[in-house]
Amino acid sequence: MGPQLKANLCGELRNFETEVIEKRSVVEHWFRDMFAKYKPPFYSSVDLRNACFKISPVDTNLFPAGFNNIGKDDRRTTVQAFMNAIERHCPHAETVLIVPENHTRNLYYHQHIGHLHGLLSNVGLKVTVGSHEDSFCQLKEIFFKNIEGQTISIPVLRVSRHDGSLYVDGKKPDLILLNNDFSSGIPAEYRELNSDQKLAPCLESSWAIRKKSRHFKLYSETAKEFAGLFDADDWLISPVNRRCTNVSFKEKKGEECLVRNVTEVLNEIKKKYAEYKIQRNPFVVIKANSGTYGMSVMTIRQPNEIYNLNNKQRKRMSKNKEGVTVEDILIQEGVHSFETVIDYNVQSVAEPVVYLVDNHVVGGFYRIHAKKGLDENLNTPGMQFFPIAFEDSCQLPASSADPDSITNRLYFYGVIARLATLSAAKEVRE
Repeated sequence: MGPQLKANLCGELRNFETEVIEKRSVVEHWFRDMFAKYKPPFYSSVDLRNACFKISPVDTNLFPAGFNNIGKDDRRTTVQAFMNAIERHCPHAETVLIVPENHTRNLYYHQHIGHLHGLLSNVGLKVTVGSHEDSFCQLKEIFFKNIEGQTISIPVLRVSRHDGSLYVDGKKPDLILLNNDFSSGIPAEYRELNSDQKLAPCLESSWAIRKKSRHFKLYSETAKEFAGLFDADDWLISPVNRRCTNVSFKEKKGEECLVRNVTEVLNEIKKKYAEYKIQRNPFVVIKANSGTYGMSVMTIRQPNEIYNLNNKQRKRMSKNKEGVTVEDILIQEGVHSFETVIDYNVQSVAEPVVYLVDNHVVGGFYRIHAKKGLDENLNTPGMQFFPIAFEDSCQLPASSADPDSITNRLYFYGVIARLATLSAAKEVRE
């Protein structure tokens, strides 16, 4: 079993991809200029959806949590990219402290932290894992399997603050690498650190501050500029978005705003479907305007569904990660996912997730779910992950003009992911 690129691009999107591949020197020159102007995030991951006639990012995470899912053959590229990231963000660094999420029982997350620890160690850094949270520190150590299948343990140390600096095991790390998105708020320990101690990503990247609506507004502008290089329609790579605030699903507050904006987004999609003769039913996704892990996400196909949500649905949409109350909602154009993985005659919907370090595509994987449809959120319990072999296509396409070659398709995925990461860079600069 393995992920397969089953869904070919079609229509105008296929023509767009073909031109991007033919003019890759223009593409790479444009990205070099943009990333010279906008400092990229230290690392990021981008969830994509491929509907054949449209491909688009649906989420951009600046605290990625799946480096354990990166393919074995992509690790060399990843280590090199981390070297570049260290040189750009903290060139004097010798010691790095990884601050994890407080997922004490999530063994998959422990795998991720272990692999992130190993990748940074291969850069030549002395790496520790530490937290200010009692519950995580009580673990004492986490266990993970490395790429050779060996079980490795890593100590979990307590982080303390003294005179404006963070210390772990009595030592002051040069770089604090956050892998905690601080959804419920930024702890005082990490605020206003002394200038000789670098924090990455910056606190403004956390979900306590960041909004998806802002990110996708900047992505829309970025996609429009990029598509303009090829005289292409930016809708082919950019979702329609709206926002509603002061929403309470439990109290049925803000429903009129949701219904109005769902209607507007559906109407925009219908116009585009008519323009491109797409015989599909449009849908929208409503989601919390901050946060991740696939929480507080729902597919809506008709506006009046908002009024008819049951208590279970309202409860699920009311709380985000760490119990944060959801009051701010993003209404986003739904993008079908026509990619599939077939195993024992069971066909599962799949979506590619692309990982970047600095501005470099380093690998990715498919998120698949056997019990979800092509218009549903796959980031839910029961999902599985399969690496995508990006090693031959991280930055450059094949010389072949065939856009359906795996290398060229993955290169195009990497282009879309870099557009999303560039938009995140613009967020941080603002």
